[in-house]
Amino acid sequence: MTSQLEQRAINVIRGLAMDAVERANSGHPGTPMALAPLAHVLFTRIMKYDASEPDWPDRDRFVLSAGHASMLLYSMLYLCGFGLELDDLREFRQFGSRTPGHPERNHTPGVEVTTGPLGQGFANAVGIALAEKHLRERFGIDVIDHHVFGICSDGDLMEGISHEAASFAGHFKLNRLVFVYDDNHITIDGRTELTLTDDAVKRFEGYNWNVVRCGEIANDVDALEAALRDAMTVDDRPTLLVLRSHIGWPAPNLTDSEKAHGNALGAKEIAAVKDILEMPQEEFWVPDDVLEFYRAAGTRSGGARQEWLHRRETLGVHEAQKAEEFDACLQGRGLAGWQDKLPVWSAGSDASATRVASQEVLSSIFDLVPGLVGGGADLTGNTGTKVKGARTIDDADASGRIVPFGVREHAMGGIANGLAMSGTLPFVGTFFVFSDYMRGAVRLAALSRTKVAFVWSHDSVGLGEDGPTHQPIEQIAAMRAMPQMRVLRPADPNEVAATWRVHIEGDGPSAILLTRQNVPVLAGTAERAPQGVPRGAYVLADEANDVLDLVLIGTGSEVSICVGARDILAAEGLGVRVVSMPCWDLFEAQDAAYRAEVLPAGVATFAVEAAASFGWDRYADDSLSIDHFGASAPGKVVLEKFGYTPENVAQRARELYARRRDQEASS
Repeated sequence: MTSQLEQRAINVIRGLAMDAVERANSGHPGTPMALAPLAHVLFTRIMKYDASEPDWPDRDRFVLSAGHASMLLYSMLYLCGFGLELDDLREFRQFGSRTPGHPERNHTPGVEVTTGPLGQGFANAVGIALAEKHLRERFGIDVIDHHVFGICSDGDLMEGISHEAASFAGHFKLNRLVFVYDDNHITIDGRTELTLTDDAVKRFEGYNWNVVRCGEIANDVDALEAALRDAMTVDDRPTLLVLRSHIGWPAPNLTDSEKAHGNALGAKEIAAVKDILEMPQEEFWVPDDVLEFYRAAGTRSGGARQEWLHRRETLGVHEAQKAEEFDACLQGRGLAGWQDKLPVWSAGSDASATRVASQEVLSSIFDLVPGLVGGGADLTGNTGTKVKGARTIDDADASGRIVPFGVREHAMGGIANGLAMSGTLPFVGTFFVFSDYMRGAVRLAALSRTKVAFVWSHDSVGLGEDGPTHQPIEQIAAMRAMPQMRVLRPADPNEVAATWRVHIEGDGPSAILLTRQNVPVLAGTAERAPQGVPRGAYVLADEANDVLDLVLIGTGSEVSICVGARDILAAEGLGVRVVSMPCWDLFEAQDAAYRAEVLPAGVATFAVEAAASFGWDRYADDSLSIDHFGASAPGKVVLEKFGYTPENVAQRARELYARRRDQEASS
């Protein structure tokens, strides 16, 4: 039964949502109003968390996939004592505030997931639930034993990523995942019936979910609690609770209206709602007893957290190695000395595709970087993400570390973000051209700074016969344009090893671009790549006799072509330097002196990359690039036809040098 205090508390949530959106004249008040009782039940009766330690590893997680309803979450974070203040709610959607329009991880205390693009939070929650199951089965229930709760909307379930993620979650029986589907029948354009006749119950039953039609209980806190607790007892599948709510309730003129979805209600309607709820006509009204009630709820699991700390200490005493591995997972790092396991290749060794070298690197370090968990989108072997000797996760045993994602690229990206937020170091692989399918999740990885390794192989037209549909052209420029995305294109196996070290020792996501075709092990990479790759670019082959006439910049498989062209030009008496530039972002982060040392001003510079020319003018006077789609033929033939030979690069560089010399002579 709802006590008088609890009912006033729920109404306070509604008032805060209305007032914040009204003050900002921007936002989504209707859903927070309708779901205030649900949020109240989750944060006061159901979830295990400690607001004073919001990052406690064994807390229950709450994912607001319907991120437009952010004021629902912000209200709870303020009321329950996560560190937000009432002034933060007054600054909703304002520049520099801690309450942006949609929740942002690492920006607002207590926000687990960056949400807003619909369906992404749903997929993240699947990843969080997968991490919970994996870590629980691997390290024991004493240190990992929690649930993942979420709220999704009609829009979430319309987006294709939710189909992929729901299918994955059902197959792997992620039973600690409980989602409430806010079935309010309203979208911004109007009634959902304009576009949607899906039967969500049948759909999710087909995905092997436990589905419950909750009906009209949106305002019945006891019924909501009972439904959530029943869902928590299901041990063989995730649960979807279908809740019929009424957006904007109890607004007299806007309940069940799209006008309550994405617009402020207006002063008159807010006043009417407050009269109905018997609230004072006061902005941001929070009485002391309500705040005390919520603050007590926010710390009620403090004892459980202390008990967890004791169990964690006990694990360290009795199973020191397991405890050390557990800590390394949570901290996203390797065990002591893991770097010593990175393989080294000698120049002249057998040529190898960098995707194969990546698999060798992962296999070498896997045991000493215990957080590494990942796989491919039905391309685990093809992308080098199938680690030798590693066990695969399945629906009966989640303690393995290779994840078969299936042909679900977009969900794979979203799931990886959830994994990265939850004590693992995920790596996920597909062909680079299919990064387009993942882009929404990849962008949120960059925005959220999740430590995901996006392993994209078949990185150029060198992949060959599959042709233009599978040959990436513009993708590398697009990824380089994304803020906070570290794009690395290693030239040979030694650079691959250095690339993985950069990712594991760094923060945030990395795009690791790998070849299908074999590339030679280059002279100098064993010695120079460990220091050069972390700096983004380095001199791989020096100019002869300290006379510098030309600089050739290469990335990935094209570095070896630059080396071949240098040999041709050096035989003609030109002083030519080869610079390997695996990562623009890392190079830009270096000081001006280092950048000038690698790429001296006033020296003719020619770049070689089997991709679009977009952006190369920042480093080079000219480039050999591909500003058109590819062709179906053996990879070596395609590269030759498009000019990727030492002879053609030498000729193009020769012409550039002559033009620069003529320009200088005439000036």
